[in-house]
Amino acid sequence: AQVVESGGGLVQPGGSLRLSCTVSGFTLDYYGVSWFRQAPGKEREHLTCIDERGYADPMKDRFIISRDIAKNTVYLQMNNLNPEDTANYSCAAVAGLCITAWIGQDYRGKGTLVTVSS
Repeated sequence: AQVVESGGGLVQPGGSLRLSCTVSGFTLDYYGVSWFRQAPGKEREHLTCIDERGYADPMKDRFIISRDIAKNTVYLQMNNLNPEDTANYSCAAVAGLCITAWIGQDYRGKGTLVTVSS
């Protein structure tokens, strides 16, 4: 089982990007999936999570999490991006309800790089 992120890249300030977290080896019905990010020189930050309850930990209005169970994919829609959003964005999954700790996740991805620059 694994989780794999995609969708990162270079985007201009004020732009939008949608990241995908595709899981395999398990179904989203019974797992909480979180998005994290880690900027250069900073600690990893928990952004938001979704589980069977819906949005367990909604983040800023600019970042919206959703999931498509049929596609085994969780999305992170990021709007009005600014240079401070530059980071490696990772997803992680845990059986049951959402948790915010990176170490406690059952499956952790390597991340996809997002760079916000003009």
